[in-house]
Amino acid sequence: VQLQASGGGLMQPGGSLRLSCTASGSTLDRYAVGWFRQAPGKEREGVGCITSGDGSTYYADSVKGRFTISSDNAKNTVYLQMNSLKPEDTAVYYCAAERDLVGTRPHWYCSGSRGMFGSWGQGTLVTVSS
Repeated sequence: VQLQASGGGLMQPGGSLRLSCTASGSTLDRYAVGWFRQAPGKEREGVGCITSGDGSTYYADSVKGRFTISSDNAKNTVYLQMNSLKPEDTAVYYCAAERDLVGTRPHWYCSGSRGMFGSWGQGTLVTVSS
């Protein structure tokens, strides 16, 4: 599967952005999808992950309650809705996908700098600044 991330940009603190991760070459309905980010000088970290099937989600504590992952199978796209943005959310955001393994919990997919994902899209830059 090939992934294309988009939707990044410059936003003021408190604002919202929605990132999109559109897949080609395969449908995402049997894939777990994750969003990761990497800020300058920091390691890549998992922001949130969603499994296929029941759509279970996991969010990092730093974004819980502000970010939401959703999927649109008709558009073969997974979204990351980011609300109440903070300057510390500034980073390059990446989406990733992996064929979902039955019983794998979403936080397992998000663990570590690359999680359990083998397919990655290019990054999209999000800058939160006044």
